[in-house]
Amino acid sequence: MRDDIKINDKAEPIEESLLDVLETVMDPEIELDIYNLGLIYEINLENNGNLHIIMTFTGMDCTCIGSVSNDLKTKLPKLNEINDVSVDIVWSPAWNMTRISRIGRMTLGISPR
Repeated sequence: MRDDIKINDKAEPIEESLLDVLETVMDPEIELDIYNLGLIYEINLENNGNLHIIMTFTGMDCTCIGSVSNDLKTKLPKLNEINDVSVDIVWSPAWNMTRISRIGRMTLGISPR
């Protein structure tokens, strides 16, 4: 998991599975997954299997807010450890291009540095 994503102790054992799913949820406007785009800020799994994601978008006018949230709520409960998903969208701290991963930068044709 990226160093800039907070993940609680309960979610750590399944972080590879979480990553596999997060990399399938795309921002259709930028054509990059939300993980490598750096939209995820925090992941918390509760004892009852409820997963709470805190994330942002590239801008408040992003038209994919609903579809990305719905994708997360549909795909993540397919993992055995997750029963339900809640998504909180925050605007602070604001997203900026430094959050894009090295892989994301290469995919988008941006210098990986």
